[in-house]
Amino acid sequence: MKLRIALVLVITIISSYTCWSQLDSLRVQRDTLKRQPNVVDIDTYAARFNPRKALMYSAVLPGMGQAYNKKYWKVPIVYGGFFIFGYLINFYQDEYVRYKNELFLIINDPTQTAPSGLPEDQLRTVVDRAKRERDFYIILGGAWYLLQIVDAHVDAHLKEFDVNPQLKISLEPMMEQSPIFGRSQGVSLIIKF
Repeated sequence: MKLRIALVLVITIISSYTCWSQLDSLRVQRDTLKRQPNVVDIDTYAARFNPRKALMYSAVLPGMGQAYNKKYWKVPIVYGGFFIFGYLINFYQDEYVRYKNELFLIINDPTQTAPSGLPEDQLRTVVDRAKRERDFYIILGGAWYLLQIVDAHVDAHLKEFDVNPQLKISLEPMMEQSPIFGRSQGVSLIIKF
C-alpha cells in the first residue's frame, strides 16, 4: 500500500515538473520575441483597402470604388463608357420613336406617304432594328455598370497581392543547333522564379 502511494506521489511530482518546464520555455520564447528589434508590424494593404467597401462605393456611385482604390485614372473611363452607352441608347430611342410615328401614320391612313419616303414594310424593319439596337445597348450599359463594380472589388483584393522580387522575365537572343533542322536563330522568353 505504501509503495502505491509513493509511486503515485513520484508520478505527480514528475508530471508537475514537466508542466512547469513547458511553461518556462513558453515564457522564454515570449520574452525573446519581445526583445527582437527586427520584428516589425506590417500595415498591409488589406487593412487599408476593404474590397467590400470598394464594391459598395462603386455600386452606389459608379467610379467611386476606383477612387477609393486610388485608381483615379479609371474614373474618366467609367464615365466615358456610361456617356457612350447613354448616347447610343438615346440615338436609337429617337430613331425608334420617329419611325414608329411614321409607321402609325401610314397604318392609320394608307393614302398618305411617310415623311422619310419609306414604304410600310421597310418602316417595320427600321422600327424593329432600332428597338433591337436600343435594347442591346441598354443591356451593354448594365454590363458596363456591373463590370466597373467587379473591377473595383478585384482591384481592392489585388492590393494585398505581393509580387515576388525574384520573379524576372527577359527576352534574350537564342541560337540553337539541331541535327534535323540545322542552325536556327531567334528570341527566347526566359521566366525565372
